[in-house]
Amino acid sequence: MKVGVHKIAMASPNDVSELMALIEDGTIDPKAVVAVIGKTEGNGGANDFTRGYATLAFALALAPHRGQSADEVMDDIAFVWSGGTEGVLSPHATVFTRTTTGTEASHPDGRLALGIAMTRDIRPEEIGTLTHVEEVADAVRRAQQDAGIPDGADVHYVQVKGPLLSPEKIADADSRGRPLVTRDPNGSKPYARGAMALGVGLGLGEISGETVTADTIAKDMSVFSRVASTSAGGELTKCEILLFGNAPNSSSNCRIGHAILKDAIDAGGTRAALADAGYTDEDGPDAILAVFAKGEAAAKIRGRRTTMMSDADIHFERHARAAAGAVIASVTGDPAIFLSGGTEHQCAPGEAPVAAIVKA
Repeated sequence: MKVGVHKIAMASPNDVSELMALIEDGTIDPKAVVAVIGKTEGNGGANDFTRGYATLAFALALAPHRGQSADEVMDDIAFVWSGGTEGVLSPHATVFTRTTTGTEASHPDGRLALGIAMTRDIRPEEIGTLTHVEEVADAVRRAQQDAGIPDGADVHYVQVKGPLLSPEKIADADSRGRPLVTRDPNGSKPYARGAMALGVGLGLGEISGETVTADTIAKDMSVFSRVASTSAGGELTKCEILLFGNAPNSSSNCRIGHAILKDAIDAGGTRAALADAGYTDEDGPDAILAVFAKGEAAAKIRGRRTTMMSDADIHFERHARAAAGAVIASVTGDPAIFLSGGTEHQCAPGEAPVAAIVKA
């Protein structure tokens, strides 16, 4: 397996110009594209339509180059978008290609490998429930196998994007007399993100099934994964799982590592993730290919009171993204960072995960 990592800037949610340029000059084989992870300048909420807009734009752009319809492209490529580029965060997308060379190199320290899997449609009444957890856990196991990573300890980042509730989904459940975890679309985000994160932990064996009950999801934050990063959007019906790690039979020219951000101003956590991937200061910023992180809001940071949780004008997730994004960019020198809000079951309470891909 050889995984290519290509970060492109976006002037708007439908801007595919840099992607087309890389296809035209031969840098990206459009038929080898398997995933796109990106940030759009929407609000990140249940009514953030920039995510679906970006998916459609990329699918329409790739379709003629792949000999497919746009719908077929969306079926074959995992598109993961997070809305909200507050502060210095820059709208962008990271395009992943995957090929089989036939002469895989052997790297005892491992090189980047990527596995992809998808759940079935998650029904509205299943969002944020144990069924949601179990469906993601099964897909994570399949993604690990797809990546060719035998040891879960070599998995460093599992990005899951799945559905949250919307007014239409709530109405659908009501029409069938099905109970829901909540009737608030935005309020369903913690349940959806939490269930998916618990699914990652369960699928990788980080947590045992006995520790996860219906009362755990979005409530008991002492149960968590250390490599999950989950996001939810109303535009989705399935959960898309992108599992990244290092495998000895990968011929990629990069590695991935991860660490923990102790709080929103923990620059050391970003440095630790870079070091875990094998990066040194001598490599220079151009060797940093991509950074993925979560932002966690807090009423206090290192003993000092913040207004993140009490600001009625700006949602606390937007505060967290802006703060953490600036700190991470100060380390990497690049504000094109994939940083989404909400860390339910994705780390210990108050912490947040961060992962980095660097040139090997």
